[in-house]
Amino acid sequence: MATTKRASRKSSGRKYSEGASKKVARAVRKEKHGTLRSGKSGHGGKVTSRKQAIAIGLSEARDAGEKVPRKKSSSRKKHSTSSRSSSSRKKSSA
Repeated sequence: MATTKRASRKSSGRKYSEGASKKVARAVRKEKHGTLRSGKSGHGGKVTSRKQAIAIGLSEARDAGEKVPRKKSSSRKKHSTSSRSSSSRKKSSA
């Protein structure tokens, strides 16, 4: 009886629901056709970036209640790095 090693993986649970991927696909398709617009009610400018189209699709999926991971907060990252740098300055000057 041979023993086999399996590579450990994260859980195989889906991060995004099927409905979320459909919303993103719809937004990217509209961006390719040149009909996707940004802003509330589509009053903003025409979307020309693929990344922006994906972000719009994910936002629509969140609004519809689909399973989508929450957005990463940029303020949390800035806060944690600034507090580290200030504490390191205090230590070096003492």
